[in-house]
Amino acid sequence: MLARMQPTALLSVSDKSGLIDFARALAGDLGYRLLSTGGTARTLRENGLEVIDVSDWTGFPEMMEGRVKTLHPKVHGGLLCRRDSEDHLAAARSHGIELIDLVAVNLYPFEQTVARPDIDRAEGIEMIDIGGPSMLRSAAKNADAVTVLCDPTDYPATLAALKSGDAAALSALRRRLAAKVFARTAAYDRAIASWLETQTDEPDPDLLAGFPPTLTLQWPRVQRLRYGENPHQQAALYGTFFDHFEKLHGKELSYNNILDVTAASFLIGEFQRPTAAIIKHTNPCGVASADTLEEAWAAAYATDTQAPFGGIIIVNRTLDEALAEPLGGLFCEIVIAPEFTPGALALLRKKKNLRLLVSRERMGAEALQEVRSVIGGVLVQDRDRAPVNPAEFRVVTRRQPTAEELAGLHFAWRVVRHVKSNAIVYGRGERTLGVGAGQMARVDSSRIAVWKAGQSGLDLRGSVVASEALFPFADGLIAAAEAGATAAIQPGGSIRDEEVIAAADDRGLAMIFTGRRHFRH
Repeated sequence: MLARMQPTALLSVSDKSGLIDFARALAGDLGYRLLSTGGTARTLRENGLEVIDVSDWTGFPEMMEGRVKTLHPKVHGGLLCRRDSEDHLAAARSHGIELIDLVAVNLYPFEQTVARPDIDRAEGIEMIDIGGPSMLRSAAKNADAVTVLCDPTDYPATLAALKSGDAAALSALRRRLAAKVFARTAAYDRAIASWLETQTDEPDPDLLAGFPPTLTLQWPRVQRLRYGENPHQQAALYGTFFDHFEKLHGKELSYNNILDVTAASFLIGEFQRPTAAIIKHTNPCGVASADTLEEAWAAAYATDTQAPFGGIIIVNRTLDEALAEPLGGLFCEIVIAPEFTPGALALLRKKKNLRLLVSRERMGAEALQEVRSVIGGVLVQDRDRAPVNPAEFRVVTRRQPTAEELAGLHFAWRVVRHVKSNAIVYGRGERTLGVGAGQMARVDSSRIAVWKAGQSGLDLRGSVVASEALFPFADGLIAAAEAGATAAIQPGGSIRDEEVIAAADDRGLAMIFTGRRHFRH
């Protein structure tokens, strides 16, 4: 067997969070020799720790501006040598290779560097780490004998396992850490490949649009969910959802909650004025803007007083006691606001299970793609976030909309693009009056919206109506006119457009074609 000296740890990190405490524990209580490179070695020495330079370990100097420093058999042999193989140990003895027992490496910040708008190719290339991933992969391959860390958050658990002397616990930890390493290096390589694909002399326009030839999704699992859409379905949350929200109170979010919170956040991002919205099964049930949040809430709630039951309420201003009072009397799942006053929190926290979320940023403008699973793969598309541009709108009827109708049409058009197809929204001014969602026939969505308005005691005479896609027949528009609508907004584009326009003219309706549809399947 190879004669063993004290155990050896190789530390070479870009992110130096927790490094000194980790190194001190290794060198002190656990008796490790510290082996390091460049800036990491300098930081360790500046903090009074004894360090062996890798160049002294290998007998080979760092060169080529640091591009070559750890790519050496005395490093990788020390990591890859199987401790249970006499052939491996004999080769190590023969070539003077000492074993390395622990590796802590995190990689050059390539992703952060190339995300900068001013990045040039030369700087991006220098941020491609070669030695770091090589060491991590060598150590992770030999995880039965080597402890490997690519994330500073794993330092405490590693020290605890090493100090415990529990071989089984250490072995289990090593295997988890090795899996984490390969997940990290895979994501790192994919990020490099994606960036390099944009650096060719004649870049593929599809790449610039964000659709690479190979799609690799790399998101950390952040939470196991109690179940999916139904109790018999398992589920988990991956990614950075909680970078956008802070939960202040209530039960853990469910799968369905997370979908609704996402839909609510995208909807509220449409509006600048004080706005309140109620969401149910990802559909807006009532939306209103006003001079104050309390007025907006009253109008949104009046659209459908049943909708908050088990639903989501979202506002885009600080939620204070004046609004917390009526909300406290409702049964709803979640309330979302950019901020809650202390008094509002005190009132709403009386409801044990009510989730209270702070939205940390506006969700209406960021570039996101939507990914949906299909048989044999996934569909990827840009999120429907095209800004509403009234300059593109075209009045196609004899009568022009009044200023009041035009304001209502613009508001209803912002809402209807967030309603599941087929979608119809009746409104007046900056509020909804009736919403019809997800029906197989557009005329049926209109009938439901009219019925919901009637259930809430809302008069549709003088209202406006928005349809997220074209009216394929005149019947849907006629139903809206009969309900009391005096103006309509729709994309247009039906082979029967002239028939629909004629029906509007016959009934004195003003109608706008937007030229843009907003299907939501």
